[in-house]
Amino acid sequence: MANEKENYSTLKNMVMDLGGTLFGVADIRDLKDSFVDLPPRQIEGLDYGISVGVRLSKRVIEGIDDRPTQLYFHHYRQLNNLMDQIAVKLTGFIQKEEWDVLPIAASQIIDWENQKAHISHKRIAVQAGLGFLGRNNLLVNPKFGSRVRLITLLTNMPLLVDSSLDRDCGNCRECIPVCPVGAIKERQEDFDHLGCFEKLRGFRKECNIGQYICGVCINACSGEL
Repeated sequence: MANEKENYSTLKNMVMDLGGTLFGVADIRDLKDSFVDLPPRQIEGLDYGISVGVRLSKRVIEGIDDRPTQLYFHHYRQLNNLMDQIAVKLTGFIQKEEWDVLPIAASQIIDWENQKAHISHKRIAVQAGLGFLGRNNLLVNPKFGSRVRLITLLTNMPLLVDSSLDRDCGNCRECIPVCPVGAIKERQEDFDHLGCFEKLRGFRKECNIGQYICGVCINACSGEL
């Protein structure tokens, strides 16, 4: 237990020093069946998911009205780069301590139509206590709302495990009427993944941006729940 607590504290302090905003650890054994294109031998024994969140700029997000902006596109890319760099440094430290670790890129979609990456950063973040899955199909942090980006590292380093939050969107429905394609429903499980993807693809052309992003519902989900 002492090593688990010390390891947790060391990694959390590193994340904060490197520019991270949120840190949590989840037991991911029950999530491994949902991983995509990760051979069993690659994830064998890696039962801890380290979830790191970086807060988006409030002013950048508030500049989004009904479509993504060039400023948001640039900010989005820069935060992904920052998180990947945080993961690289944590990987180096964990390996130096002679433990195994697999960093998963911040934004690397394997199946765009179904919006799936190797793993679900948000589902691991939920189990790591960083927030809950909102109606907008994104992580909702009680303080920052959906205005965070996430990255994950899988490891066998002994770590304390955080508890998930017993919360949901409650009476908040701010994201539903603003969605440009009506993909957000009353129930999170009814979220229209295909409709969302088609709109992201349209924005990519219309807004002359090189990424499938929107940000409209992120602006609506400001936190302070």
